[in-house]
Amino acid sequence: MKLQADKLQELRKQLSTRWAAMDLRERRLVMAAAALVALALLWWVGLAPALRTLRETPARLAALDQQLLQMRALAAESRALKDLPSVGATQASTALQASVARFEGKIKLSLQGERATLTLTGVKGDPLWALLNEIRNTARARPVDAQLTHGAEGYSGTLVLSLPSGS
Repeated sequence: MKLQADKLQELRKQLSTRWAAMDLRERRLVMAAAALVALALLWWVGLAPALRTLRETPARLAALDQQLLQMRALAAESRALKDLPSVGATQASTALQASVARFEGKIKLSLQGERATLTLTGVKGDPLWALLNEIRNTARARPVDAQLTHGAEGYSGTLVLSLPSGS
């Protein structure tokens, strides 16, 4: 600790000697350069990040507002689904069979108790999304497991659904 203090003291002495040896014009140039460095440092560390935050805030707030609207819509949809009357197992399997029948061999249905397994072969994304929404609304079935791959023809694989219990 004492060595550092001694080195610092010696450095100050050298700088003050060198400062005293400079002309007035050189001193002014050194002071101007130091002021320029201080201003640049103040800009890069203090002002630029704050100004960037101010500039980006409206876009971030708009994105957060959009996310909030989406979350509220999902919450409303969840409440609406929760408030729907329950469906018996027989009704659920009938609704599921009717939904799958439209796909003419691209989806095979296998029912085992309260589980249904859909085997997909080349089903496009939008029709699959519509099918899942329909199954959720009419059969009250929920996906439990999905082993899907996406290829040039669409999605292929298996989708296991949980059907409502009861009759």
